Amino acid sequence: MRHCLNPGCLHPSNPENHQFCIKCGQKLLLRERYWAQRILGQGGFGRTFLAVDEDKPSKPFCVIKQLLPQAQGTASLSKAAELFAQEAGQLEQLGDHPQIPELLAYFTDNGQQYLVQEFVNGVTLAQELTENGVFCEQQIRELLIDLLGILDFVHGKNVIHRDIKPENIIRRKLDQRLVLVDFGAAKVLQQVQRTVTGTIIGSAEYCAPEQSMGKAKFASDLYSLGVTCLHLLTRMSPFDLYDFNEMAWVWRDFLSGNSVSDELGQILDHLIQQAPNKRAQSAQAVLQLLQPTSTALNSPQTPQPTLSKPETQPQPNSLLIHPTNFPIPLQYQELEQLLKAQEWRKADEETAQQILKVTDRSSLGYLNPEDMPKIPCVDLQIIDQLWLKYSQGLYGFSIQKQIYNNLDCESEKLWKTFCDVIGWRKKGSWLYYRNLNFSLSAPKGHLPVIKIYYEALGIGSLFGQGDFGFESDDFAAFIKRLDECKI
Repeated sequence: MRHCLNPGCLHPSNPENHQFCIKCGQKLLLRERYWAQRILGQGGFGRTFLAVDEDKPSKPFCVIKQLLPQAQGTASLSKAAELFAQEAGQLEQLGDHPQIPELLAYFTDNGQQYLVQEFVNGVTLAQELTENGVFCEQQIRELLIDLLGILDFVHGKNVIHRDIKPENIIRRKLDQRLVLVDFGAAKVLQQVQRTVTGTIIGSAEYCAPEQSMGKAKFASDLYSLGVTCLHLLTRMSPFDLYDFNEMAWVWRDFLSGNSVSDELGQILDHLIQQAPNKRAQSAQAVLQLLQPTSTALNSPQTPQPTLSKPETQPQPNSLLIHPTNFPIPLQYQELEQLLKAQEWRKADEETAQQILKVTDRSSLGYLNPEDMPKIPCVDLQIIDQLWLKYSQGLYGFSIQKQIYNNLDCESEKLWKTFCDVIGWRKKGSWLYYRNLNFSLSAPKGHLPVIKIYYEALGIGSLFGQGDFGFESDDFAAFIKRLDECKI
């Protein structure tokens, strides 16, 4: 059935083949393309509908958001319209991240403002809490790693979300990844705005003190994320977790048997400091607290192997520091088990599948150079750390990058020389995937190849489908992404 979008009607039971509402006569199709199926929710600025995109053969679901401000007065209505347009702008700017909904359209129809965005099929963390009970420490660690990766991207675009809370975080059913939604409160932070008081926006329970005064910072989002974790650990209102008489958080008093380690407790305490300058100032800084070994590869104290000539084969023993203990998200536990069992080929295939999932390229089966920026840094870091750990520093993205950057040869020869050094070519010929060396006797950097199932010819990889599968431009783009992620 088709749902009427007329705010004064909202008749929910129009037949699917009808173009106009049988009750009020208003057109049911927006832009002759989108029609609403049912109401998903309503807030202070608008109403959202689950909708169908008639323009595509598969008739996929999407979300229609209709500006419907409850505030009265010209100034209030003008501000609501401004924020609605701002949300559309944020989604257009940020929607190329696989864990942020993509903006599909933004327009005015019949005097109403609309935006249409990607539908995320899943449940919010608020729903998870209601259905499954409080989160355990491992779930909180996985949540932090996932969300901090998204915030690192968002803040890198000079955007503050300003409304992080369980209701605005969806666990996507397809791959169990967390998706950050509702950028209606988000704000672009310009240089000239850094000390200027702005609009007070956000959910009061999760709002940082400085944000409550209209001076949101990047650290304000980190505060809200920390408070979100406290709520998920206790199922208590954040207001009840703070003792206003003592001016101190007392969240540990409400754990009710839920165990939280001192290490994680200190990280959460760090996130919820009242003074913003006492908090971590970036998502990357918090990730380093959660994964303290993730930066060891780039530490100036860490010895770095060198190649004096392109022909020199690195020795299997690694001089790099690899991790001994760090939290593994659920989606990477299968990869960890395969690596622990030294099932190198299966681990390589699992690595490929995970990278395609996080870039929404599973249906395509490989990546193009323009897809490389979509790979979240935190995923690359986790995969690299796992390969380093279980290969004793022999394999991993950081090893391959190191070898690639240390080669001393002309740019046009760099790609082939690199493949010769790590064993993807022998005597000037590319190896088929089935002929690669899936053991610890392979040259350093030989894995991961991140193979995709392209078995007809026994060749192919994540980066296109050439003679061997890789293309030099694709791999150069991948190396650039590793640089951006400080791997």
